[in-house]
Amino acid sequence: MKKKITFALLMGIVTTGLISYVLLSVNTDYSGNKFLTIWLKSWAISYGVVIPCILLISPMIEKVVNKMMN
Repeated sequence: MKKKITFALLMGIVTTGLISYVLLSVNTDYSGNKFLTIWLKSWAISYGVVIPCILLISPMIEKVVNKMMN
C-alpha cells in the first residue's frame, strides 16, 4: 500500500503540475508573479482533487486493463 500511495503522490505532482501549467499558459499571458501565483493555486487545487482520484479509480482501471489483456 505504501508503494501505491507514494506512486499516487509523485504521479499527482508531475501530472497536475504539467497540465495546470500548459492550460494556464494557453489561456493567459505570462505576467510574472501573477502567472506564478495563479499557477500555484491551480496546481494545489488540482493536486487535492487528483490524489483521491488516483487512489480510488486506479484499482478499477487496473482490473479493466487486466481483463482486456488476458
